[in-house]
Amino acid sequence: MEKLEFTLAGEEETAEFYVLEQTSIGGKNYLLVTDQEEGDGEAWILKDLSVDGEAESLYEMVEEDDELEAVSRIFAEMLEDVDLETE
Repeated sequence: MEKLEFTLAGEEETAEFYVLEQTSIGGKNYLLVTDQEEGDGEAWILKDLSVDGEAESLYEMVEEDDELEAVSRIFAEMLEDVDLETE
């Protein structure tokens, strides 16, 4: 499982996430990430906001309910053995 390091917006602090899956919907790229390499952990869906050709990607956590639900369903289908719960 690939591990990526993210720099948090407006801070020097970084966070590491493990990428469970990725997909593209409507021209936007999404990552399903978790804080644990194995076992139960917190998971988040990140949307790529970067522009083509940029050296670094810019991601934000998906928080809008309809978008979160739609992307969650797609990831759930891709990962049949994983139970994704949205809050």
